[in-house]
Amino acid sequence: MEKFDIIVLGSGPGGYVTAIRASQLGLKTAIVEKESLGGVCLNWGCIPTKALLKSAQVFEYIKHSADYGIKVENFDKNFDDVVNRSRNVAKTMSKGVNFLMKKNKIKVFEGFGKLSQNKSISITKEDGSENKIHGDKIIIATGARSRELPNLKQDGKNIIGYREAMTLEKQPKEIVIVGSGAIGIEFAFFYNSMGTKVTVVEYMNRIVPVEDNEISKELEKSLKKKGISILTSSEVKNATVNDDGNVDVVIESKNGESKTINSEIVLSAVGIKTNIENIGLEDLGIKTEKDKILVDDFYMTNLKDYYAIGDVVKGQALAHVASAEGILCVEKIAGHDVNPLDYNNIPGCTYCSPEIASVGYTEEQAIENGYEIKVGKFPFSASGKAQASGKSDGFVKVIFDAKYGEWLGCHMIGEGVTDMIAEAVVGRKLETTGHEILKAVHPHPTMSEAVMEAVAAAYDEVIHL
Repeated sequence: MEKFDIIVLGSGPGGYVTAIRASQLGLKTAIVEKESLGGVCLNWGCIPTKALLKSAQVFEYIKHSADYGIKVENFDKNFDDVVNRSRNVAKTMSKGVNFLMKKNKIKVFEGFGKLSQNKSISITKEDGSENKIHGDKIIIATGARSRELPNLKQDGKNIIGYREAMTLEKQPKEIVIVGSGAIGIEFAFFYNSMGTKVTVVEYMNRIVPVEDNEISKELEKSLKKKGISILTSSEVKNATVNDDGNVDVVIESKNGESKTINSEIVLSAVGIKTNIENIGLEDLGIKTEKDKILVDDFYMTNLKDYYAIGDVVKGQALAHVASAEGILCVEKIAGHDVNPLDYNNIPGCTYCSPEIASVGYTEEQAIENGYEIKVGKFPFSASGKAQASGKSDGFVKVIFDAKYGEWLGCHMIGEGVTDMIAEAVVGRKLETTGHEILKAVHPHPTMSEAVMEAVAAAYDEVIHL
């Protein structure tokens, strides 16, 4: 039996990053993957969806080229080519991970891995053959998949999850998207831009319900302006595939009103289900709770030398969270002096148009936690760069503790804000105060000036508003 210092089960952005860091620390490392290196993020999530959204953005620019003084005639999109570009981007990135495995001397085992006794993993390949390897430490990073609702069973054809949504053989004329988190909203923007009639159904009373209330309102206004139908405080009670291949979707609002929408495709985007079944957790006695593996602050399970990171543990189910957890986990194993991850300083991004990005407390959460707050907002309509780019919708909102100036939260909606949120993350990590941000010179003209101006607004010093 081949032996390793570290075996990582799963090669998503949690698993492969963990393996690379372990190897950098001098640990003999192996990784086990049943499908494609890079996991869901690189192959079916973060990366290919961004490729689809970029195509949608380019198409939107062409449609509105006259706004920039440019005349374009006889243009159209090719849905197949858009999908193929996305798949090629994913393949390229997966090959890149394969290169990184070789560069860092990480041994890759292809097949379905299952935890066995005495810190070993049994690997079953597609041809049915089996192999077994041993690790001094084992890190579980098996990720998650699209969650199914009892009344919305996915058939992979008419009622689908995110995988099928990015590889449809033809563009649907109409799609109903159930759930308005990042996945649902990103696909809503993509299909709307391509010309599909889109309806979003959200159980809560507002879309993107984890975001600040003002962000939700602004995004809903923008999406409705694009022609997307949004039904909040609503629930899909039933979805039936007809003889003609379309789906009758019965939707009931919380006030008891019911309506039926006939749609070609229904996309279930109601969250994720962790991949913790049949991997040997029960056989070893590793504890789980509410679909998550229980771990300590440094990701050790209740069983010594067994760890878990990423979507399978509590915390935000985000690629960058999984990567950070994995790095922290192996650095602790290697004896480094590390601090637990601050889950209140994790940025969240949604790549629709306009984009949304946030970190820290919402205004409501800050008040609930007993803070007396200062709030500043700066609209992109007052930004020279935003006006020049033709993308002046949205705003930056900042929240500070009135007593000590602590930066409690930052919430953005607008063009390119997913590339701006890191300023707030770093500022909060360094315990920066509002006055320090205000006195840090921001370049002009840039979208990032809006952060400084929003801080200025919080302290009654705003110049350009």
